[in-house]
Amino acid sequence: MQYLLGGAAAIIAAAAAWSLLHAIPASGAGVELSNKLVNQCARVDVAPGAEDVTIDPDLGLAFISAADRRGWYAKDAEQSVNPRNGIYAMSMDGSDVRKVSPPMENFLPHGVSLWRGPNGEKRLFVISHPPTGEELVELFDIAADGALTHLETISFPQMKSPNDLVAVGPRQFYVTNDQKFDRGFLAAMEAYLALPLSNVAYYDGENGRIAKGGIAYANGINQSADGKTIYVAELLKRRILVFDRDIETGELSRVKALKINTAPDNIEVSRDGALWVAGHSRIFEFLEHAKDENAKAPSHVIRLNPRNGLASDVLISVNGEINASSVGAVWANTLIVGAVFDGHVMVCPMLEILLRGPAATQQ
Repeated sequence: MQYLLGGAAAIIAAAAAWSLLHAIPASGAGVELSNKLVNQCARVDVAPGAEDVTIDPDLGLAFISAADRRGWYAKDAEQSVNPRNGIYAMSMDGSDVRKVSPPMENFLPHGVSLWRGPNGEKRLFVISHPPTGEELVELFDIAADGALTHLETISFPQMKSPNDLVAVGPRQFYVTNDQKFDRGFLAAMEAYLALPLSNVAYYDGENGRIAKGGIAYANGINQSADGKTIYVAELLKRRILVFDRDIETGELSRVKALKINTAPDNIEVSRDGALWVAGHSRIFEFLEHAKDENAKAPSHVIRLNPRNGLASDVLISVNGEINASSVGAVWANTLIVGAVFDGHVMVCPMLEILLRGPAATQQ
């Protein structure tokens, strides 16, 4: 018995030490923040949980994935079903917002990705978490006015906890599985010990497979303009992973990891190749906000040069203007910020000098 107690004490001590070394720094506890840019932005109401945004520059529209995800976070499937769930199209100045996804039963959209083909064809890929427990990717055709027509539904066994995706072909995509365990003691250990148990899966148009594992909460994902580089947000390590991509086989080879000063959520890529990353700089405040909509959680958007790792803060909100930012999508001089739970986005005009800041890249 003495040996058993000693072993248990050693395991507990090791877990506590690991938590101090990894989970506590990842939480951002004690990080000082002050508002930046957000007071120049306009609030535009959309629908609850305007979590992901991607911009179609040809149409001049921002596609917004919205779902009432408080129930989903609470593992309450019925509570998460809301008739306002869907994909919305918004003009870049925020003056026009309309729902463009067709009526779909149990549609709970999450990450989105716009695919633009060489001949002008376009598709919108959307992760959906229906209350049936399935994990799906829905494909939509995009009309000239932004209206969506459902094309097909894709699922495969390796897609178990999808968070975000990036489309690399008309039916091909990478998707992040953010957790190995979704509830209970093991899920808590995975989160609080920042264990690298999540992964990126790849669907080649016919079959799925795990493309890269060993990631501590894989969250946002995107690609370079030429499709040869994949970026993955590793939330619990507060860094962006950079991978070389074999376009023929889909294989990923890790190149480097770029440390940033927030826990990264979604990643958008601007015309100059810079990464725009929204994140959760104080994780414990995010968790409080997830439980209580009246609790404030900071929003933080940075701009990152993937070549040299230089980053700059673009937007910070600490007073509830927008809580728990999950995406910062930019085109020309406009930044659109979405959030995990809030029912609005912030539309922010940016000065030209901001686009020439320390994170500028040369293509």
